[in-house]
Amino acid sequence: MSKTHKISVLDADISVTSINNNDYLSLTDMLGAKDGNFFISDWLRNRNTVEFLGIWEGIYNQDFNYGEFAIIKSQAGLNSYKISVKEWVKKTGAIGIVAKTGRYGGTCTNENPY
Repeated sequence: MSKTHKISVLDADISVTSINNNDYLSLTDMLGAKDGNFFISDWLRNRNTVEFLGIWEGIYNQDFNYGEFAIIKSQAGLNSYKISVKEWVKKTGAIGIVAKTGRYGGTCTNENPY
């Protein structure tokens, strides 16, 4: 079961959710505060983002699927490339970013910096 509280950063409320004793910051709240028209799936299309996520997962996730990561990385940055957070997690076994559905859903990232 997860518990959620809010922190204030530059006059914006950001949700912090505790999942399995790890805190996750709401990327959805952060993007909404900065630029509501930017989508996380657009951020995941960026090759630099994919490379950074792969490095982070390689450091913190012993079960990271490098084979799937290599396929995703080879496609990142192409106009035809698009991946959701749920697809990223399912294909790579990522632990640093999670997507929750429902009324209080959104996308969260591990408090360790991405």
